[in-house]
Amino acid sequence: MQTAIIILAAGASQRMGTPKQVLKIEEGKSLLRKMAETALKTTMRPVVVVVGANKKEVVPELSGLGVTIIDNPMWQEGMSSSVRMGLAGAYLMDKQLEAVLMLVCDQPYVTAPLLEHMLVTLKESGKKAVACRYGESWGVPVLIGSQLFEALTHLKGEQGAKPLLAERMDDVAFVEFDQGEIDIDTPDDYRRFLAE
Repeated sequence: MQTAIIILAAGASQRMGTPKQVLKIEEGKSLLRKMAETALKTTMRPVVVVVGANKKEVVPELSGLGVTIIDNPMWQEGMSSSVRMGLAGAYLMDKQLEAVLMLVCDQPYVTAPLLEHMLVTLKESGKKAVACRYGESWGVPVLIGSQLFEALTHLKGEQGAKPLLAERMDDVAFVEFDQGEIDIDTPDDYRRFLAE
């Protein structure tokens, strides 16, 4: 299944007060670099990274990696604009695209086996999308089949694909990812993660 990975990394990290994409988390690697390396450990290509705010600080984190960087000049419109830009970029690179896997860079426990498991789940379930479930919630990473690409282009505002999938729950399969509820949004989140 021709599947692209889109890493959404265009946000301004307002709650963090500094670009969280560049925060160091392990072995001196930043959140963004670790996520990009995780994506590259999968069979899915191309790997597209959408940048926007703070791109001067963010882009160097991807140095030497086999990813395609797309600048989103409309990043202030919210995550939906990055979803649209990433999808357009991935489609230009591979017109045979059958699915896109969307990641954010602030979930430090995402692994390549989790992402591959999502791909297998999409194929075996016959559903149009796969989302991760954690605690009482669900969300990213999300894998979306080509039947929903058109709907993705109409997203608006701050949210990514979740409202779209929430309207189509019968079309969504879920994989369990307990550590998915750990994301790094605030200085307290970051301190807690480093302490653990």
